Amino acid sequence: MLEVLTRATGHLQKHGSTSARLDAEVLLAHALGVGRIDLYVRFDRPMSEEDLARYRGLVAGRARGEPVAYLVGHKEFMALDFLVTPAVLVPNPDTEVLVQRAVAIARERNGPMRAADVGTGSGCIAIALAHYAPAVEVWAGDVSRDALDVAQRNVDKHGLAGRVHLVEGDLLEPFPGEFDLVSANLPYVCGEAHLPAEVRAQPATALYAPERGAALVTRLLQSAPARLRPNGRALLEIDPAILDVAEQAAAVSFANHRVHRDLGGRERVLEAWS
Repeated sequence: MLEVLTRATGHLQKHGSTSARLDAEVLLAHALGVGRIDLYVRFDRPMSEEDLARYRGLVAGRARGEPVAYLVGHKEFMALDFLVTPAVLVPNPDTEVLVQRAVAIARERNGPMRAADVGTGSGCIAIALAHYAPAVEVWAGDVSRDALDVAQRNVDKHGLAGRVHLVEGDLLEPFPGEFDLVSANLPYVCGEAHLPAEVRAQPATALYAPERGAALVTRLLQSAPARLRPNGRALLEIDPAILDVAEQAAAVSFANHRVHRDLGGRERVLEAWS
């Protein structure tokens, strides 16, 4: 089994994977129906032809640029496991800084809160917020019915159907009432951007936006103040490339704003309030 793993790692390295060993291990564990640690606890386990065929198919998909999360059907985010399909973006560790800030705001309030998560995709932001901040009730929306189907499965998986409500529509239009917090991970990539194959494999409608990627971010910043309660906050994930445009929009619509950096030190989350 270790020889198979070593060969798969080399194959993925040749095809541009920057995490070839990890990818090979995750895919092998999935093909065998075991945990990653079991690959080394039971390294002498023989592999059947069926096991090998399944693994080869997964490695071939990864070599073509398919995200590991799509191949195995799930992804960890904020220490929670989420179902993912090609209908949604793969949850990204960079987004965790947004959730961490949202949870901190909820804990500072120390009481019931209403939150809106715009462009929810897999539901990872809404679900993680509800999981770590039990006083928050979340409405999560998306324009994609297929994405909302995935989000619903994740809501049910985490037992949060009573506190995470899904709505379909554009930005804040389908959301009921006013909110203490509006969060969003909207499409923010410029159409001309050069992205890795595993990113390009994700839904284009969840990646790209007009106006250098800033169109939806600026629209939400314009509309959010009317839907926020007094002392409400907006938290938007952005690409550092559109920081200037996003800050200009925030300065027009809100009295205050600041930027939070992700784990790589990049300007990733815009927080705005009046």
